[in-house]
Amino acid sequence: MRTVLPRVLGKAHGAVPDPVSVFADEAPAVANLDPGLLGALRRAATDAAADGITIFVNGGWRSPEYQEELLRKAVLKYGSAEEAARWVATPETSAHVSGDAVDIGPPAARAWLSEHGAGYGLCQIYRNEPWHFELRPEAVDGGCPPMYADPSHDPRMRR
Repeated sequence: MRTVLPRVLGKAHGAVPDPVSVFADEAPAVANLDPGLLGALRRAATDAAADGITIFVNGGWRSPEYQEELLRKAVLKYGSAEEAARWVATPETSAHVSGDAVDIGPPAARAWLSEHGAGYGLCQIYRNEPWHFELRPEAVDGGCPPMYADPSHDPRMRR
């Protein structure tokens, strides 16, 4: 019987094994972000740096294959597709696959962005994922919308 090893998808598919700068154009996870999101993130990072805070990207754009790999791992970790859906979206619904979401760190950067992000249109979307930010341009004037408890409550995940 032949053993089939799981395929591990790397940086070309958007994996971020080590945090990268928001200015790392050589990293597909950064370079393939939506231009509006990337611009807002870079403006925020520049201003955060003036406050002594460095914002890193822990996750950004992902290929559908990589998102599927993350989902498979989440199902194994959490025991069911329903429980995994609280943490990982399908490739068809993931804002990461479309380049519309970024996961940031470290904790000080998340705290800074939680406080100042709306001014750049950068909003936390899920209460259980304080690292996950998406662009909401209307937030600049009106503030960020209320957060969903987790991705399973986001109507976009039911496509």
